[in-house]
Amino acid sequence: MGTYKDLLLYKKTFALAMEIYTVTKRFPKEEMYSLTDQIRRSSRSANICLIEAYRKRKYPNYFVSKLTDVDMENSETQGWLEFSLACEYLSKEIYDRLKELSDEVGKIVQYMIDNPGKFGAD
Repeated sequence: MGTYKDLLLYKKTFALAMEIYTVTKRFPKEEMYSLTDQIRRSSRSANICLIEAYRKRKYPNYFVSKLTDVDMENSETQGWLEFSLACEYLSKEIYDRLKELSDEVGKIVQYMIDNPGKFGAD
């Protein structure tokens, strides 16, 4: 078995966090310590929770619990994306692209939650 970096979920959460980092560079300065900070934190946390889950995959309950944290952080990211669109900080096109990537993350994490044994959980 490879490393966490080989997981499709890792690649998707990392890509989403990096895209969010890039687009939020254009957010207004007054959002730096609120919306910008929050959306960056939640998108990065989804990725970090996955790494933590992978490290503890020998313990199925812990593994699944941390994967639900990935799902929670990804859901939070979607909420911040909605605010970003409503505040007109994101174009509909960029929002749609980020939302689609976030939806993919959600589907993959749910698959992993439903099938922990396929990812090394005993």
